[in-house]
Amino acid sequence: MTTVAYEFDVIAWAQEQAALLRSGQFNLLDIEHIADEVEDVGKSEQREFENRMAVLLAHLLKWQYQSSHRGASWERTIKEQRKRIALRVKKTPSLQADLRDPEWWFGVWSDAVSRASEETRLTGFPEMCPWGCDQIMDTAFWPSDDVHG
Repeated sequence: MTTVAYEFDVIAWAQEQAALLRSGQFNLLDIEHIADEVEDVGKSEQREFENRMAVLLAHLLKWQYQSSHRGASWERTIKEQRKRIALRVKKTPSLQADLRDPEWWFGVWSDAVSRASEETRLTGFPEMCPWGCDQIMDTAFWPSDDVHG
């Protein structure tokens, strides 16, 4: 039985659980909540990955559809997101499975379109991502402002 309730103070609970693990007192561990927390770590990594990709895609859309507004800030954001996404995939190779998942792409693209629409007040973005993953991550790729072709 733990002395700190998970629901009362998760930080104190986590510190206590770590101490119990390190001291080998496995019979005192809060296994159910530990399992939940371990799962949450993975979900957090996935959410960050999805968010970074949606930000990158939204900025690529803005780059293409609002060429008159292009600037250093957008360029920095695109470069930074590409770098951070590549680093996440390198450090967490299991994220590559998301890049091959059409449902994941659908969700990320929907989020990107929503962001771009909100930020630009434009509508009529493509229903599906017009770029492949290799193109999106290519540091030399910058979408053309020819939105019709």
